[in-house]
Amino acid sequence: MSSVVFLLAVIALGYWAYGQTILTQQAERRVDQLQRQIGAERDRLAILRAEWAYLNRPDRLRELADFNFERLQLLPLAPEQFGRATQIPYPLPPEPEPEFEETLLGNASGSEREERIP
Repeated sequence: MSSVVFLLAVIALGYWAYGQTILTQQAERRVDQLQRQIGAERDRLAILRAEWAYLNRPDRLRELADFNFERLQLLPLAPEQFGRATQIPYPLPPEPEPEFEETLLGNASGSEREERIP
């Protein structure tokens, strides 16, 4: 009786192992496919970056601007059109909360504070 149970257990484990092998092979094929796609997209991205660099050459853009100057109604650049960094209205830093400031001042002076119970 125990040999039949042992034989069934071996067959069941063999079937399970075969199923895991099939699943593993499918996962490996999917990983290979994704890696090929990633490589193709990287190649495509490199081509797009090269095209962008080619199309944004300063000499080419200058020629296009000169050629289409009147049609686009462009204005020549003048030094007055540029500002200084000091003219930028940067936002002010936020004010610290009063309780936080009191805590800092109390801790800095070394005095013991009474704990407030709400």
